Amino acid sequence: MRARPRPPVQGRGIFSGTGLIIVCLAATLAALVFPIWSYADRSDPTGSVNVLSAQTVTTAYGPLSAQDRDFIVKVRLAGLWELPAGEMAEQKGTTAAVRTAGQHLVDGHTSLDAHVRTVAAQLGVPIPNSPNVQQQQWLATLNAAQGQDFDREFANIVRLAHGRVFSVVAQVRAATQNTLVRDLADDANTTVLDHIKVLEATGYIDFGTLAQQLAATPSPVATPPVVAPADATPIAPGPAATPSPSSTYTLPPATASPEPDSSDSP
Repeated sequence: MRARPRPPVQGRGIFSGTGLIIVCLAATLAALVFPIWSYADRSDPTGSVNVLSAQTVTTAYGPLSAQDRDFIVKVRLAGLWELPAGEMAEQKGTTAAVRTAGQHLVDGHTSLDAHVRTVAAQLGVPIPNSPNVQQQQWLATLNAAQGQDFDREFANIVRLAHGRVFSVVAQVRAATQNTLVRDLADDANTTVLDHIKVLEATGYIDFGTLAQQLAATPSPVATPPVVAPADATPIAPGPAATPSPSSTYTLPPATASPEPDSSDSP
């Protein structure tokens, strides 16, 4: 008597429900692992990783990035033109509010410049000794203006510069890993905010025009050269070039004096 063939057992083939799930999971795992394996040994044809590393140097106070060095240069440039602008406001302002704003600029940047020169010396960052081209043009405009025209030009030009840098200070403060730069950003933030408030208190700010100018794309910032950090003491005051024809106060020179860039500053 011949045995009858046994019917196939349901669900035992590779294409059964359980088997299909296992195959799908294996394929998914392979798809996830392959890109990691394939890119692990792949060289960087653009060299972007090496460039990023080259832009950051190690210091005793933490990593010093290109953004940190840009910021140090900007703070120095700020004092080189805003302090003489403030002095002009003290002398030429037609209202007490304008003269008060000028005094705040002089006091704030006298202190902030001493701070930035100390930080630059400790971190080995070259800083300029004269305002950039844009700042020299602003000073020339203020020097030529008289009466209420001066008041208006002073308030709006300086408020524009502070508005552009306000977010930069916050960005540096949030991102820097360098303790000296962090302290400088705290100092700059306090100074910039104080100046914004006293400038707005003059009553001369044209907020509509200001908003349009702030929305415009700023000119690119030239990155200062990477300089090996060095331990240094604060720079002693010395002779410096006068940035404005009507200015009687000059800032002490920096350790090194690269050509100033054309970017905006605090």
